[in-house]
Amino acid sequence: MPDLIHYAIPGFVLLLLAEVIFSAWDKRGLYETKDAASSIAMGLGNVAIGLVTKGVIYVVYDLVYRYRLFTLDAGVWWVWVACFFADDLTYYWFHRISHNVRYFWASHVVHHSSQRYNLSTALRQTWTGNLSGTFLFWGWMPLLGFHPAMVMSMQAISLIYQFWIHTEAVRKLPRPLEFILNTPSHHRVHHASDLQYLDRNHAGVLIIWDRLFGTFEPEKERPAYGLTTNIHTYNPLRIATHEWAAIAADLRKSRRLRHWLLYLFGPPGWSHNGSRKTTRELRKAAATQAEQGVRPPA
Repeated sequence: MPDLIHYAIPGFVLLLLAEVIFSAWDKRGLYETKDAASSIAMGLGNVAIGLVTKGVIYVVYDLVYRYRLFTLDAGVWWVWVACFFADDLTYYWFHRISHNVRYFWASHVVHHSSQRYNLSTALRQTWTGNLSGTFLFWGWMPLLGFHPAMVMSMQAISLIYQFWIHTEAVRKLPRPLEFILNTPSHHRVHHASDLQYLDRNHAGVLIIWDRLFGTFEPEKERPAYGLTTNIHTYNPLRIATHEWAAIAADLRKSRRLRHWLLYLFGPPGWSHNGSRKTTRELRKAAATQAEQGVRPPA
């Protein structure tokens, strides 16, 4: 089955070049050569690994499809509409869980590891996501009756859409579009390391899921991009594996089963001794400090 993303690559290149020219004209320094090269290398690695893993994923989906509950005819327009909403909702929960379960974060963190925000950042993709089983989030769709080719095509369409929102060249779209769609403004929030923006705006195409499930945050000030603790490397291999290496180090030091499980499946930042903080713990600490700051002196 042809991968739609491969057909989109020339368009990606043209848009990226256009943004580079805009960055030079605007003098905002959106690009840094080594950072962009690292992002492009991650994207090429993702495509290369996908040549093998996507074939395996199709086989898995096809196996599930054989036991489907219904047969949804791809020749009927409303089936494609239903497939779009099913995929987009699945992406939202996959994405949200990837920010809250360290096992999945170990792959997804790659996409957040740049301290720049431009179209090359969109190409900074995981090498281990398919290998770690993230595609299983979509397993319910072929079981329901969506053909595997439909499911994988819709996944590709979602990723193609998400490419263009990785930019600072576009400030805001008209309000009705900002209300419904995931836009550059919404996605800049998602890539921020600022506390008020952490783990917000997990949308793929439609921002309505974040509004519905309480994870929406509007862009109020220019974000600081990257991780709460940045890795400061342009080495693609280290970018791809640094969190897996950190997990392995934590597991080697663990002496209790509970600690072992939480280092693997707990939220990113969890530590048994409080040496690191989760997003929830960081917000709680900030709230406590704010309370103490406004208390009148004794």
